[in-house]
Amino acid sequence: MASKVLSLRIDGDLWDRIRGHAARRGMSAQDYVVRTLIRDDFDERFMAAVEETDRFYGQAPPDPQTRPSAGIR
Repeated sequence: MASKVLSLRIDGDLWDRIRGHAARRGMSAQDYVVRTLIRDDFDERFMAAVEETDRFYGQAPPDPQTRPSAGIR
């Protein structure tokens, strides 16, 4: 897989919080941000698959409080 670069301008307080969260997990801030993005992307793809399955079987849409990431943050 090819690697790409993404440059962000982040508020100093937010950056300090990100670094703190990453440090508690023994990760670099870069790894923490990337893993967070990957997790959110997975949640979105998983929810889309669940909704498609529900449409296929004619079920009502799921309650938004039961999404895969509910309570994780």
